[in-house]
Amino acid sequence: MMNKYLFTTLPSDDLGLLTRSLPIANALRERGHHINFCSPGISPRKLVSEAGFENVYPDLFSYHIMAGGSKADSILRIFRSKHPIRDAGILISLFKHLSTLQTTEIINIDHFMSVFGMWNKALVRANVEALIQLFNTNNPDVIVDFWNPFACIAARVCNIPLITILQADMHPQSEGFIWWKDTEQIKYISPILATNAVLTDYQLPTIHKIGQLFLGDKTLVMGTPEMDPLPETAKATYIGPILWQKDDGKLPDWVNRLNNDRPVVWLYPGNIEYLKGSKTVFDSTTILQACVEALGNEELEVVLTTAFHALPEEFLPLPQNFHHTPYLPGLAMAEKSDMLIHHGGYGSCQTGLYTGKPALILPTFSERESNARRIAAVGAGIYILPNVDEIGRNKEIFAEEIRNAVLNILSDSSYAENAKRIGKQMKGYGGVSESIRQIENFSQTEN
Repeated sequence: MMNKYLFTTLPSDDLGLLTRSLPIANALRERGHHINFCSPGISPRKLVSEAGFENVYPDLFSYHIMAGGSKADSILRIFRSKHPIRDAGILISLFKHLSTLQTTEIINIDHFMSVFGMWNKALVRANVEALIQLFNTNNPDVIVDFWNPFACIAARVCNIPLITILQADMHPQSEGFIWWKDTEQIKYISPILATNAVLTDYQLPTIHKIGQLFLGDKTLVMGTPEMDPLPETAKATYIGPILWQKDDGKLPDWVNRLNNDRPVVWLYPGNIEYLKGSKTVFDSTTILQACVEALGNEELEVVLTTAFHALPEEFLPLPQNFHHTPYLPGLAMAEKSDMLIHHGGYGSCQTGLYTGKPALILPTFSERESNARRIAAVGAGIYILPNVDEIGRNKEIFAEEIRNAVLNILSDSSYAENAKRIGKQMKGYGGVSESIRQIENFSQTEN
């Protein structure tokens, strides 16, 4: 039986969730199922389009802003909405909150969703309402969600079967994003009160952790028990690594012509600037600055990708041994590389391990630090934490530290050997094929 699936992701202008969802969507399409996406960010939209999928998203001003709509059009959408005062208030509140956020220490998924404004009842309600309308229009048989709590609520309201695919750190029985120290002193506005108010309005059970929203009718956990531990009581279904690249996986000729006598280092700093013209704690500007200073004109070939984001003019011209392009097929580029340098995103970490390549990780906030610590713990890489000032947005990394760490990883074969060992273990969990088996078995039962 063929099904219609709608893949929803956290509305963010990052590629991490797309590198997990696209390979599953592609495999389901090859088996005859119909797939749509709801992932409005500029970079996700580009990748979804290139993969040949339709990308639908709600008629809500925030989704149009994220999709690259003009400021004028976004303002007009607010005035034309059914709730102009509410929507204007949401926009002002969220922008102010993000632009004044002062910590890179995000404790858990509750704290993370608080950063996204989920403490604001109006924001939760607006997103859930918009997604309910989208689901009723799109009429999917099953929702497959990656990190979108509003979609998880809307699926329950619409009584649509929900499959969630998540990191272990997001599971309500996990230790969260900061598991190596006490976090009682870290304060944030809890999103639970606002979320429960909306759940109650829709006559849904209330929650005490946001992670409970991500427990679908079927819940799949990426990674492996060694790298992504959960207690036995969580009854997690591990599916291993989920990674994406285009079908041909071909690198451009200029990559293949790089000097073979020099190590190839793939540098992916993540989203350099989340809010144009305003610093946030998640930005990777400092990472890129330090890496250019550390590795410029070294006896290395540094391939820099920016996930379709433009390279700020302040970095031009790049050193002669740097080669910038917006995007490259990840698995192929990792295979070509001797090591990776990245911001600690889960997809980047999985890509390095899967291809058996060690990494230097420069995490921009604690969820990424969690990933980095786990890789360092198995000897497959090194991490360096940026020094952060009191307001949380000004970071500093010393170029000499980066240079020394890169030379250490390239000269000590144990890092690559450990990465290959973990990669071999990961491949035993099935990845995409196991995901498809779980999804199709679930769908047959539900329908």
